[in-house]
Amino acid sequence: MQMNKLKIGVFGGSRGTSMMEILLRHPEAELAAVCDKYVPLLDKAKKKAEENEQQVAVYERFDDFLKHPGLDAVVLANYANEHAVYGIKALEAGKHVMSEVLACETMAQAVQLIEAVEKSGKVYTYAENYCYMDRTFEMWRRYERGDIGEVTYGEGEYVHDCSSITPQITYGDPNHWRNRMHPFFYCTHSFGPLMTITGLRPVEVTGIQARIVKEAFKRGLGSLGGGPAGIEMVRLENGALVKSIHGGLKREPGSINYEVYGTNGCMETQRYGQENLNVYKEDGKVCHGSLETYIPEKFVSPEMAAKFGSHGGSDFFPTHFFIQSILGRPEGKKYGIDVYKAVDMTIIGILAYRSCLNGGKPVKVPNFKNKAERDAYRNDNACTTPEVAGDQLLPLCAGADQLPKVPPQAYEYIKQLFLEGKQYTEYKEF
Repeated sequence: MQMNKLKIGVFGGSRGTSMMEILLRHPEAELAAVCDKYVPLLDKAKKKAEENEQQVAVYERFDDFLKHPGLDAVVLANYANEHAVYGIKALEAGKHVMSEVLACETMAQAVQLIEAVEKSGKVYTYAENYCYMDRTFEMWRRYERGDIGEVTYGEGEYVHDCSSITPQITYGDPNHWRNRMHPFFYCTHSFGPLMTITGLRPVEVTGIQARIVKEAFKRGLGSLGGGPAGIEMVRLENGALVKSIHGGLKREPGSINYEVYGTNGCMETQRYGQENLNVYKEDGKVCHGSLETYIPEKFVSPEMAAKFGSHGGSDFFPTHFFIQSILGRPEGKKYGIDVYKAVDMTIIGILAYRSCLNGGKPVKVPNFKNKAERDAYRNDNACTTPEVAGDQLLPLCAGADQLPKVPPQAYEYIKQLFLEGKQYTEYKEF
């Protein structure tokens, strides 16, 4: 007897395209509904479903979307700073939830999200796709196998200058989250893989901000499009130290790089020629061992995974493990990123920014698995979004009072580029 497929809806028709592609072709799930406020994206989703000889319901309102008949689960691919808000709504409506990056914007949201998952009894997984790149997933497997011993130090680097695609990702909207969020908050691409590779949670973080690029604000490029990079120095629970760096530094192509040093060797990816993985293992003699350099192959559902290429093929795995988690499969439990890990990955950036604003003073990272540690953060809404923070509003960056204001003409220019389908190719100051 053929099993009924899980009915999964996608909220967010832009970033959600990758998840739609997978759901349209996954043997154990189907794309049942898509929600977005921008109608052309809904039209695009319907067309994609028809190309796959399927039909999908579309909604402009999230509340209507949640009421879609028989909907089992929701993928959150909406604005990055609003995932927790909508995730809690979906959990309260009895839906399983997979959240794109980020898990939450504030410490209060972190507590609310965890408790919503616990109360609902539903599956929550976090779609941090950089944990599932061929190289980082292989590092996860080899570290678990004990190939380099216990971690002593690590580095994660996600450098992506978004300046050229600013029209496509901010639409010229001055209130878009990318124009109002410090890079510290967008930390899980660099730090997340180090958590999944080592299996260790963070216990303390120090935040350091790189130099402010004042010209970026004159050009309307916003915080993530040209603002200061964020650097976290994170202490893991075994005492190991990790450096996490991310932001819009000038570099092409962007850098997605990870290094893990252990008591018996090290593993690292490469900033250029990024498909390679290097693994050094001592052989029992002092400063003597073997070095492997190779391109890792997929080792979980490789035939199915090979059909999907977005983000180096890593987009397949979060969605696949979400499905496996709902179905109670061991594979989903082992490789899915649960709400506790998702929150740990996310709040190191929130707390690192506080450290940065406080002159680099280290900040303890609470363990929200421990219910006794939650109460201190229930009303902690501090962030850079005025509507969320209220009287706890944080500045756009350390030294924000020294920044020039972004001229309205800059946003109008970027909006026009978006409407014309063009990228930002030549610097303009207004």
